[in-house]
Amino acid sequence: MRYDRTQTLPYDARRDPERSGPHATAPYGDRMTTTDGPLRIALICLGNICRSPMADVVLEAKLADAGLADAVEVGSGGTGDWHVGEPMDERAARELSAHGYDPSRHRARTIRPDWFQDHDLILTMDRSNYDDVVALAPTDADRTKVRMFRSFDPDAGPTDDEVPDPWYGGPAGFEQVLRMVERTTDAIVESTAALRDERRG
Repeated sequence: MRYDRTQTLPYDARRDPERSGPHATAPYGDRMTTTDGPLRIALICLGNICRSPMADVVLEAKLADAGLADAVEVGSGGTGDWHVGEPMDERAARELSAHGYDPSRHRARTIRPDWFQDHDLILTMDRSNYDDVVALAPTDADRTKVRMFRSFDPDAGPTDDEVPDPWYGGPAGFEQVLRMVERTTDAIVESTAALRDERRG
């Protein structure tokens, strides 16, 4: 194993392709969320190569199918920076492709503090991710934007609200994650209008 995935690394701009190098850009933090623009959702896991990019790809596809592509913007990131700039884990990509999704555009990123001002909702895959993201939030108001991804899952329960990390296992783990992701993203799409109303206050 190349690194300890249980150790969350702090954000380092030097390892962020959006903040360093000749092609650096600053797509996050340049605009505040508004009550009349698209609903902006960030999906967060540990390394941004398995769970959160799978959820990103599936949610974007389902929003497009529902005619909501212009109403909701989706992105993903990780709490650790081991994989910044890398494509999705090949096992995750293979599982998505087998079910008709396109995983090819993904490149791993790390969540930054300025993501809070540019997103309405930040959904985490497990409790460890949740705690790390909440700790990163600049304000109390920002912390209220953080929820568990599976809080939308109709099959989730008080002791079953995480998306397990499939990185350590085989294909069955990625199949399980995709089933959870599809079920949960269906519920998020159905909740879009309510979420937009909630944002308006």
